[in-house]
Amino acid sequence: MPSENTEQRKLAAIMFTDMVGYSALSQRNEALSLELLAENQRLLRTQFPLFNGREVKTTGDGFLVEFPSALQATQCAVEIQRAVAARNGAQPGERHIHVRIGIHVGDVVHREADMYGDGVNIAARIEPLAIGGGICLSDTVYAQVRNKLDVGLTKLDSPELKHIEVPMDVYRVVLPWQQQQAPVAGKSASPSPSKPSARLVVMGLLVALALGGVGWWLFHPPGQVAKQAAHPPTNAPGSPAAAATPSATDQKSVAVLAFANLSEDKGNEYFSDGISEELLNVLAKTPGLKVTARTSAFYFKGKQVPVAEIAQQLGVAYVVEGSVRKAGDKVRITAQLIKAVDGFHVWSDTFTRDLKDIFAVQDEIAGLIAQQLQLKLGATKIARAVDPEAHRLMLEGRHFLAPRTSAGFDQAERAFSQALKIDPQFAQAQAGLATTTALRGRYRLLDGVGRVEEFDQLAIVQSRLALQMDASLAEPHATMGFVYTDNRQLGDAEQECQLAFAANPNYATAYHWHSHVLASEGRLDLALNEIGRAEALDPVSFIILFIHGFYYCDARQYDEALAVFNRAAALRNESFLPLEADRARALFELGRKEEALTAARKVLQDPRLIASGWYAAGEALHVLHRGGAADEAVQLARSIVPAMPAGSYQRGYALCAVGNFAEGLPQLEHMPDIVQSRLYWHPMLDSVRDTPAFQQLLVTFNCVPQYKVARETLARMIKEQAAKK
Repeated sequence: MPSENTEQRKLAAIMFTDMVGYSALSQRNEALSLELLAENQRLLRTQFPLFNGREVKTTGDGFLVEFPSALQATQCAVEIQRAVAARNGAQPGERHIHVRIGIHVGDVVHREADMYGDGVNIAARIEPLAIGGGICLSDTVYAQVRNKLDVGLTKLDSPELKHIEVPMDVYRVVLPWQQQQAPVAGKSASPSPSKPSARLVVMGLLVALALGGVGWWLFHPPGQVAKQAAHPPTNAPGSPAAAATPSATDQKSVAVLAFANLSEDKGNEYFSDGISEELLNVLAKTPGLKVTARTSAFYFKGKQVPVAEIAQQLGVAYVVEGSVRKAGDKVRITAQLIKAVDGFHVWSDTFTRDLKDIFAVQDEIAGLIAQQLQLKLGATKIARAVDPEAHRLMLEGRHFLAPRTSAGFDQAERAFSQALKIDPQFAQAQAGLATTTALRGRYRLLDGVGRVEEFDQLAIVQSRLALQMDASLAEPHATMGFVYTDNRQLGDAEQECQLAFAANPNYATAYHWHSHVLASEGRLDLALNEIGRAEALDPVSFIILFIHGFYYCDARQYDEALAVFNRAAALRNESFLPLEADRARALFELGRKEEALTAARKVLQDPRLIASGWYAAGEALHVLHRGGAADEAVQLARSIVPAMPAGSYQRGYALCAVGNFAEGLPQLEHMPDIVQSRLYWHPMLDSVRDTPAFQQLLVTFNCVPQYKVARETLARMIKEQAAKK
């Protein structure tokens, strides 16, 4: 606690409270108003210390209170309203107390036993938005508590915050006794774009960009949810994306299409793709702007699809397209911002620059587009100069990383490493190298090589190096979250995902991988919500659709799973065995037995099964075994299992699929996290969940509490589904 003569600045959670109608009551009945005020103060002061709250001062009929975390502040607010509601239940109406509470996390200054700063001002402006007996949270608080509360959250429509110029979303906490008063978005309600600022953009200098788009199999680029996460977009089977006309709140939404490569050297296509991607990432950091992820935006590359149709499929109001012509040390970039509804070119320009100025060009284009959308860019900073050759190598590394092949990993690693030799402080190259290392380790693990600690440890070291070079990057946090999840360090994984959100709230990769953290904790309902966020932002991402269907299967929501699997299949020129195997299970559970058996046999007969379909083998065998072809399944298992890596989880999975739990269960202890949560939900294991062998497996994974949460969550979800039908 600073002395009265010192000044201290820090980040804090700030709560403002006041009594609804106190002034009017004091004019009507001063004695009663003073009595209720004293009672209100006693009640609230009993709650503050229980959540480490520090009363800064009283504000007449209210309080200004400081908390060390957003979660503690919000939990305290909920308990205050619970206590007030309980008290009111025992009092006549004229003696009821109603308290409004507003909470924000921000920078504050302690001076002379008081607290000042924007953080205090914003909390004060949020508090009046809470109806009597209500709690309102700023978007920064929402981001930190959205998956940690037992109450609902719903977004307010276009809140007006007096004298606050920066657009901000505000969320209302919906308490159990308020369920009938307002629609509930749920604990994982999706943020939507904020009301735009009336001020035009004032361009800063250069932005140090954190490159996204590290591949559709594991990592996916940024985006921000524009629809309810609990109701992600769906469409007819075979359609690659959900057709969606932007709503009024989605008018500040844009997709950056792959810029055309007009250079004489067609090998420079990775350079034009990289320019598009970096522009996308600058725009993704614009507050209130929904930016379609790279995977979905680049899906239309080389396709003759009208801009209006692209915008409809991606659910955006604007599209950016352009071209890049590179010659020697010069580059010419042409960009256009198109309003999708009528094809009107809102803005277009051409930039000819030296390659050493490429970051300035990207930032300039992004700023002009944001200006046309009347949005304000987030905080900018002067970007350090980057050697043109190092920048070229970094883009080349991104290009090679995308296919997720062994050769691609080698080439990407080589390119990133060469870029760092030229410029040892090039943060984006260091972040790309960390992602390459993490992905390489994951693919080795999924191929049955085993846990590859050396890759995981190196990826963590490389990610931290990238953050030392540029602490504003989101990608290294997402990479570390991915590694920690895979190693069941779920607390660390959660923290890194939240840091990625804070660095770039439009980073769909973080939403995607956060869903795995939630699934590993047994919270399948929240995992479904989170992957729904990623899908709403990246509707043409194969892997996001596959994982969404994966979770739907685990939730026994097979109609939804099949619809999503069909959409995912339409995005590929060749079948993907894990998807086909899960699709077979969905068909079987829906009573389409013959189709399911045909699909399962197709998987098991595919020559690629031995090379890349181990997990798919177990799923397909399970369908055959349950579908009345048990003998056939056992015979196939006898031919497949010996070819699997000894002691691998895939071997154990296949053995369990045909009922050989005695041999299979012990080998499941090698399961990686991405499929480990199936221990919680897969019907294959229903008959052995109470056996000592299965319980020992839970102990081995140190996930007994998570398993209990998972079983309770699944039971509740099944009950809710039955009620809907």
